[in-house]
Amino acid sequence: MPSLLEAIVEKYECFEDDTFDQMPIAIYVPRKNPRNMIPNLLVLNDCDIDSAGQESDLRDKCHGVEELDLAQNCLSRWSEVFKILHIMPRLKFANLSFNNLSSDINSAIEVCDDTGEIYPCLKSIVLNSTNITWRSFRHILKRIPMVEEIHLSMNNYDVIDLEDDEHCQHIQMPSVKRLHFTGNPVSTWSEVCKLGRAFPNLESLVLAECPLQSLMTPPPSPDSHLGLLSYPRQGSGFCDMTLDSPHDAFTHLRFLNLNRTLIRTWDDVDILGRFPALRYLRIQGCPIFEENSERQEYTEHERRQLLIARLTCIQTLNGGAEITADDREDAERFLIRYYMDKPENERPERYNELVQIHGKLDPLVNIDLTPESKVQVKIICGDKCEQHILDVYQTVSELKQKLEKFSGIPAHRMRVFYMDQHVCSVIGPEEMKFPNKRLYSYNIVKGDQIIVDSKK
Repeated sequence: MPSLLEAIVEKYECFEDDTFDQMPIAIYVPRKNPRNMIPNLLVLNDCDIDSAGQESDLRDKCHGVEELDLAQNCLSRWSEVFKILHIMPRLKFANLSFNNLSSDINSAIEVCDDTGEIYPCLKSIVLNSTNITWRSFRHILKRIPMVEEIHLSMNNYDVIDLEDDEHCQHIQMPSVKRLHFTGNPVSTWSEVCKLGRAFPNLESLVLAECPLQSLMTPPPSPDSHLGLLSYPRQGSGFCDMTLDSPHDAFTHLRFLNLNRTLIRTWDDVDILGRFPALRYLRIQGCPIFEENSERQEYTEHERRQLLIARLTCIQTLNGGAEITADDREDAERFLIRYYMDKPENERPERYNELVQIHGKLDPLVNIDLTPESKVQVKIICGDKCEQHILDVYQTVSELKQKLEKFSGIPAHRMRVFYMDQHVCSVIGPEEMKFPNKRLYSYNIVKGDQIIVDSKK
């Protein structure tokens, strides 16, 4: 398998040939130093790289690299990873996804006589599907004190272990602002809260496709009935009697992605409404919306309205347009009407809050604008005049066939005119020329007239 150095040479210097210097050249042009030919963004994914290569040559070529993508390679030794980081002091972004880095990081330190070098420029590190252990991850965090974005998706984490081995205290990294944790089998919010305590300034958290069943701490038992939320309060804030409130570890969180989790109750939505800084939320593909039950089925519009009404501070929902003041008022009024006829024990706490704001609303009037199917009109043909009940869903052609007996005129020789009783004195009769046009499109009402004549 090639080293990183060999992969770089193959990709960026493959055109160099020993015969180049022997070629006759009319004008001498200095050849560019190879180190200047390596771009600041180095992309070498899926190249079977398993090592760094000769360190001195690698440093000479990659000293200026700022972004490195080594996803889907064969790196497995931390000693090689540290060697790569060491020779790239300006590195700001590193993607090591889909390399198997499950080995013990302490063994790598002993092998390479590592002194615990710090990488202060590294702002973003991607470790998706690397099988990195929590012990190794804690060690990496100590080396990247200024990191702002971390990707830990698909690492099969069902628990979070960020407790410092030396001091038996949870690690705290104030620099981290964005964390991607997609596809890990963590199922309880109490575990997720450990991420919030480790990264107290977290602004963005992606938990898509994690089997989270509730945001309650502790989660409710499977056979318990989920009623209205009732956290113990002291004064105007939550008090900590036994456990933190679900949002205490996320005081700066502005963006949260809960797509395709197992959230299944509106109580959890109400918890989201209590996150102090949350403004952008994605919550789609969850059982709360997808499962039909005996008690509730929601259209897409109803889901959005109920979510907006319950989440008072959310500015953008599921990637849609920014929620305006009118959008929010419409949603709040919808929630009131949605629950006003339901038993009181099924109404959320938000219902009473909104009634205080908007008052008790009258039900919306259900106006049926569909045309009447039968209409009484006057049929006139020469001296004949009769009252008929017309089916307005029939076509003009069908009407002519039914008028053959009354008028004595064959349908193919017949002309029919519509007389609107309100405007006939102004615009006169309207010939019904189109055989496939249905009668209701003429807006025929009781008392109008149909005149039958024969073609000349």
